[in-house]
Amino acid sequence: MTEITEVVAAVIIQPDGRILLAQRPQGKAYAGYWEFPGGKVEPDESLEAALARELHEELGIVVTRAHRWITRVFAYPHATVRLNFFRVFEWQGDPYPHEGQILSWQRSDAVEVTPLLPANFPILKALALPPVLGISHAESLSVDTFLARLDVALHNGLRLIQLRDKTLPEDARLQLARATVQHARPHGARVLVNGSLALALAAEADGVHLDSSAAAKLTSRSDCGGPDSFLIGVSCHDASELRHAAALQADYALLSPVLPTLTHPGATVLGWDTFATLAAASPIPVYGLGGLASADVTLAQSHGAHGVALLRGAWR
Repeated sequence: MTEITEVVAAVIIQPDGRILLAQRPQGKAYAGYWEFPGGKVEPDESLEAALARELHEELGIVVTRAHRWITRVFAYPHATVRLNFFRVFEWQGDPYPHEGQILSWQRSDAVEVTPLLPANFPILKALALPPVLGISHAESLSVDTFLARLDVALHNGLRLIQLRDKTLPEDARLQLARATVQHARPHGARVLVNGSLALALAAEADGVHLDSSAAAKLTSRSDCGGPDSFLIGVSCHDASELRHAAALQADYALLSPVLPTLTHPGATVLGWDTFATLAAASPIPVYGLGGLASADVTLAQSHGAHGVALLRGAWR
């Protein structure tokens, strides 16, 4: 059985979205490669304590707000590591290289330093996902009202949309998908179509979103179809479905229902404690869905979520 080394890794995020990368000094494995700050967890040390210690030793900062994010296992030639990623939103002090590193603030979608440690490419891709995902609600609002509210949401910063509305006739749904893409594209927002690859391609959307039953029929990301650049999201409700979404190499999962919802009154909910346990073990970003509002982003992130997915709340 392969021995796994526990490691904490910090995604330190400036208010403008830039992240801190460090270049490994001479004398260490992969010297000259860029990585997220962090290090090995000591015996009997909690992950949170290891994170605080490593960042104080390496950078001289005191962490004041950090949240679990995703966990990935990566096999290097010299070791197999479990990377427990935290997003660090607040700290005291200015990061300073105490261990001979070189530091650089970078944009996750346009990293200019090279080479990067191989384990970090999926992390940068995940960081490009915004904290709020809006799920279309045109069936209830009417198409015209939805598109008007979509424009407001895009103006206010919404950058990821899942086109749902699965009960609309196929031709009407295609028209809606095309209109949604046309409204979203000038803002740099991305649109995924729920369920239909053919419709997503016809609408020139940015990806597809699969429900748990559709995902269960697939065995790899290539089974989802579409170009390599396509985003793939998966709806999940438990640990097994989350593991399968990760095995498909989906870009994100929606985990629901977190709290009671109007859509499914009386349904069994996960609650924040169960959600946090599931999200912490996931190697892909997890959005919380169900009973949440845009004001709950920080709360969701404190329980390991990448952000929140909103049905009605995105269009108010």
